[in-house]
Amino acid sequence: MILKNTSKTVRERLIRYQRDELTSAVVYARMAAREQDTNRSVLLRMAAEERKHAATFRQYSGVDMSHSRIRAWWYAFLSWLLGFTFVVQVMEKAETLTAGDYHSLVDEIPEMRAIILEEEQHEAELHEMLDEERLHYVGAMVLGLNDALVELTGTIAGLTFALQDNRIVAMAGIITGVSATLSMAASNYLAERADGKDDAFRSSLYTGVAYLVTVVLLVLPYLLLPDDRYLAALVTMLAVVVCIIFFFNYYIAVAKQTPFWPRFLEMAAISLGVAVISFAIGFLAKHLLQIEL
Repeated sequence: MILKNTSKTVRERLIRYQRDELTSAVVYARMAAREQDTNRSVLLRMAAEERKHAATFRQYSGVDMSHSRIRAWWYAFLSWLLGFTFVVQVMEKAETLTAGDYHSLVDEIPEMRAIILEEEQHEAELHEMLDEERLHYVGAMVLGLNDALVELTGTIAGLTFALQDNRIVAMAGIITGVSATLSMAASNYLAERADGKDDAFRSSLYTGVAYLVTVVLLVLPYLLLPDDRYLAALVTMLAVVVCIIFFFNYYIAVAKQTPFWPRFLEMAAISLGVAVISFAIGFLAKHLLQIEL
């Protein structure tokens, strides 16, 4: 079935599609190896679909090839870090864009209609069957992340001008952050237990981890920059805040298929607004109390 009278451009496209499908098949199979029950079977079915598509392209390209090892490694790493649901959604978005190119080859490859149909419908149905644990605790993660961003951003911004020493600010931030992490995790556990939920401990763990990771990232600029570069540390911290909000909301938007910009702008406005108010409070406290360090 090799297309002998086709252009070089079409042949190159077929080869690229073939490699993409093989790479997707390898990624899905690797993710399935770490899962159990329904998630495992669904991911294996998705891998089988991708291998079938690759075999179809192989019939027409006449070229034997392997998957992209770099992309397969990258997606496998992302699935370990961010979960398989996020990676599946990212890969399928890319395939949806590619599917638009498939239509131009329908006349030359009869099987292309079936491939397009599977890309648009069948795999979407399989996605509905995926059930990832960490997405059940998005609310707990949002609680820890948002509270840490608002509370620590405000606290560190206020201390920055009041103390004007990066090491002292970092020390105060670490003490406050660790204490607040334990307090937030404990409060979440007690609240979940009061509601009669059996997964209270796991929920509190997600809240605590999200809080603690945020604390580390916010304090880091004050540990890395010289002691007297407190304004640079503050600006860097605010940039980190925006980056955290951006990437977290992007993750939620992709994994749960929710709007990105409204949530991002809301969280950014709240966190940065609190930081500005707290910085002003630190400025006033330092001068009204006439404290010199």
